[in-house]
Amino acid sequence: MFRTLIAAIIGLLAIAQEVSADGAVVVRAIEGSFEEIRERVVFAVEGQGLVVDHTARVGTMLKRTAKDLGETTEVFGEAEVLHFCSALVSRRMVEADPGLLAFCPYGIAVYTLPEDPNTTFVSYRRMPATLATPSQRPVLERVESLLETIVEEASM
Repeated sequence: MFRTLIAAIIGLLAIAQEVSADGAVVVRAIEGSFEEIRERVVFAVEGQGLVVDHTARVGTMLKRTAKDLGETTEVFGEAEVLHFCSALVSRRMVEADPGLLAFCPYGIAVYTLPEDPNTTFVSYRRMPATLATPSQRPVLERVESLLETIVEEASM
């Protein structure tokens, strides 16, 4: 019984946060409705003193254009990408290298899959700190830490 419980907990932790095979994306599955988890992500962003300044309604766009593209597969139940920026972190990032502006604004995706509307996924792109120069690495790690903190807070 105890071993089964431990195995179940370990399995849930493995599912809770996954990094894509190529390491480019972090995905966390959270039990709850899309609306609830989206709101928790917004609150977590605001808890960092930031503001969601744009919401990309990717799921709506994909549904709207599916027929025109001849597509019938429903990829998402709901899907949005929340965009925001940190003046301080972004300044440090572009001071290290103006070309890093391409990483701004930061985005966190929130989505459900059609077959499981009660599990909401939250994901973000990892910052390529391993490919960065020594001057870029600390600021990119700071951006990723910010994204990780927001997702962690939204998961609680």
